[in-house]
This record gives sequence, C-alpha cells and structure tokens, in this order.
Amino acid sequence: MNATQAGSAHELRGAGERGRNQAGATMKAATYRRFGGPEVVRIEELPKPSPRPDEVLIRVHASTLSAADHRARSRTVPSGLQVLTALALGVFRPRRQVLGMDVAGVVEATGSDVTRFRAGDEVVAMLGATFGGHAEYVTVQQDGPVTAKPRTMGFAEAVTLVFGGLTAQAFLARADIGPGTTVLINGASGAVGTAAVQLAKNLGAHVTAVCSGGNRGLVASLGADHVIDYTAEDFTARGQTYDVIMDCVGNAPFTRVAACLNPGGALLLVIADLKGILQAPRKTRRSGKLVTAGDPRLHYTAEDLASLVRLAEDGRYQAVIDRTYPLAEIVQAHRFVDTGRKRGNVIVQIAGESPKD
Repeated sequence: MNATQAGSAHELRGAGERGRNQAGATMKAATYRRFGGPEVVRIEELPKPSPRPDEVLIRVHASTLSAADHRARSRTVPSGLQVLTALALGVFRPRRQVLGMDVAGVVEATGSDVTRFRAGDEVVAMLGATFGGHAEYVTVQQDGPVTAKPRTMGFAEAVTLVFGGLTAQAFLARADIGPGTTVLINGASGAVGTAAVQLAKNLGAHVTAVCSGGNRGLVASLGADHVIDYTAEDFTARGQTYDVIMDCVGNAPFTRVAACLNPGGALLLVIADLKGILQAPRKTRRSGKLVTAGDPRLHYTAEDLASLVRLAEDGRYQAVIDRTYPLAEIVQAHRFVDTGRKRGNVIVQIAGESPKD
C-alpha cells in the first residue's frame, strides 16, 4: 500500500490496537482475520476502547469503504509493492482487523489531557493506515487530523471529505495550480477524482476529466470544463497538452503521458507501482517536469481537514455518494467496491444520522 493510503499512520490508532478498554463494554465492528475476498469480512463484538489522556473517543456514525480498504483486504497492490505491503499490513494475517480509514461521528468521551474537544462535538477524522473506522467506536489523538464536521452536512456527506478530499488536496498541493492552469484528472469519477475536480476548480484551473461516458454528467456537475470518455478516446492521442496531469487510476505513467505535459508541467501519480515511485526523482531531473508519486512522509493535519470543511460550508465542495450500506451489509459493500465501478464514495453507516440530517 502506498503512502497516500497510509495517511498519518503514526498519529492515530484504530480499533483493536488500544492499550485500555472499558471494562466489560463491547462494540460491533467489521473484522477480517485473513486476506482474501469480501467473504473474509464479518461482524464481531470487540472490546469498546477507552481514550488515553490525549485521545478522544468517537461514536462513529459513518465511514467510507474505499479502494484502499479493497487493497488492504485483498492485498491487490501495484506491481513491486507486495513485500512492502506485507510488512505494513501483515505477512500471514492482518495486523489490524478493522478496516475503514476515515470517520464522521460524535465525541463520546475525552482523555484527561484533551482541551480541543468535548463530549457531544460532531467531528470528522482521518485514521490513515491504522484503519479502525468500520466499528461503532474509535479513539483518535486530539492533535491528529480530526476537526469539527461541516455544519451544512450530515455525517455520511461529511465523511466524503476525508479520504478522497485529503488525498486529492495533498497531491494537487505539489503542483503550482492557479487561475488558467490546465489540469487533467485521469479517473475523475472516483473518491479521489471527484474531489480533485472540485479542488482544482476552486483553485481557478481549467479542468479536463477522464472517465467513462456514463459519468460525464457527474464530473461536469462538479465543475469539469471538458470530459473525455476513455472508452471511446485515448486522451494521450488527442495532441492536447496540460500543465498538470493527475492519475488516480494507475495507467498513466510518465512514459505514456510525457508528451502531454507542457514544459515545466507536473505528473501527480496517486497510484503508482514500485518502479514508477523509484524512477520519479530521476524523471523529474531529466525532463524538467515534476513527477511525483506516493511519499512515505505524507502527513495530514487538522488544518488540512479544516480547510476542506470550510469549502463545504461555503458551498464549494459537494459530497459525492454512490451507495450507502449499513454495517450489517459490509460484505455487500466490499463486493460492490471490488467491481471498481463506484462513483465517488461508498458509505458504511455505523449509527443513525442525527436529527439535522
């Protein structure tokens, strides 16, 4: 698994890794104790965690089921990353049995040293590669990537800001994007892609979205100025060049798209194999064009998340939800995500929505 999906692995601890638990208290969680297909996931009762002094306990209302969860469960990863993935996730069995890289919910309790939050606060948080979101409760450090959820969104909508939004934001920040910048998003209809279209438009860019024809209306509604149907046309054969190309699919390496980049342009590889990651610095030096792939130092902050919340509250970021599944139907949710055809986000609803939603 690359670092983008890893998020802030050392800052947040997911369910199943807590040092202390509430005596006798349990919670429902979707677990997987071996790697494989959707059928390895099941609902279990686990000890309910207790917050450490610097942590908050969140009652989870919603999480997403992302391509990163699919890769972690199935260990289906880009070429060359199998060994690194095994070291991170577990060689023979999963190190962390609860998936889910993000949450939206309500603070239920706080540790003795917590000053930023109090019980009853509605929050969103990025859990990163420690996962834990597909459970009724999770604890997070108060200084990690956790912030108040948008007042204008319900929990299911709010959680779409986290995985897709933070990933897109982090990659776009590596390029110089402003008014008039031409940006192509390859894989524009997924969780990261739909976020990238919106964020690039908010920066003033002219956005070309690459997706299937069936998703043309969706990405256009998010602000894409031009849409290319990849089933009918190869965007690299059009003779058009761009300042920035963001690949959210994994099929647009530098060797394929170099001629499509303007001098001094940038290729942002959200998904890349080991060869692509290792060769990125050399290709940058030789071409004069930025080539950037997953960075193990990638680190999310509460302010990163808060900036997305502000966009949502200002009406400049739209939640894109394909389907919502209750926790009891988590296996069906995995099966759908495994098809690779989801539009935006798939939501796992853990608890009922609040009255305002």
